[in-house]
Amino acid sequence: MSAFAIYMVGLVVLIGGLVYGAHLAGAPTTWIIVGAIIVAGAGLLTAATRTRQKDPPEG
Repeated sequence: MSAFAIYMVGLVVLIGGLVYGAHLAGAPTTWIIVGAIIVAGAGLLTAATRTRQKDPPEG
């Protein structure tokens, strides 16, 4: 499994836990969805940046 896939699995688990906790705390569904989208976007950007292959040196 690639590092990107492992990162995404961890992100899904994190978002699931945050959504469940927000639901138990009584947060409105609209704000739970907004928060989940923001965390998913930030996680996707971070995963792409951290797992990007470095360009080989020229020469």
